Amino acid sequence: MKLYVHPLSGHAHRARLFISLIGLDADIIELDLAKGEHKTPAFLALNPFGQVPVLEDGGTVIADSTAILVYLAKAYAPKGWLPEDAAGAAGVQRWLSVASGEIAYGPCAARLVTVFGAKFDAEEVIARAHSILQRIDAELAGRQWIAADHPTIADVALYSYIARAPEGNVDRFRYHNVTAWLARIEALAGFHPFQKTPVGLADVA
Repeated sequence: MKLYVHPLSGHAHRARLFISLIGLDADIIELDLAKGEHKTPAFLALNPFGQVPVLEDGGTVIADSTAILVYLAKAYAPKGWLPEDAAGAAGVQRWLSVASGEIAYGPCAARLVTVFGAKFDAEEVIARAHSILQRIDAELAGRQWIAADHPTIADVALYSYIARAPEGNVDRFRYHNVTAWLARIEALAGFHPFQKTPVGLADVA
């Protein structure tokens, strides 16, 4: 099994985190995006979109971070990471969609400004980040995990960009339920941290 990543990509970290949480062995291949290694013919043959992460598992190639989470959960993870019942699976899918939507256009985009120099309106994406963090904080009131009474791939999908939101000048420390939830994820056996950068707000959590 091979996982192609960039160490500062939250999308890539989702996949790497889940591989670690479920105890799989995988070769982690770091691509130098600055050198265009994600645009080479060999990599584009794996993912024509030229994005990380990409998972190679024998003859199976999976691109897209949430698709990788679903694949790994179905193929290798203990039961519960992706519920089998219709309502449980839908509950997880709801938050996978948030990870690809509101998280991508909020905390992820804010971090892209400071870490990679993306030309987004900083005030706008920071406001979006606070909007979704408020919603998640409210969702976590009185519960331990976002989609079930145990951790699922929904928690994994949301973790990385929320954990590193301060790097995008998003003050997540006011959201106490979110802070406690992040700590629960970080306490899971096999947790793999997301590489920090020195930009943004001080990490006081």
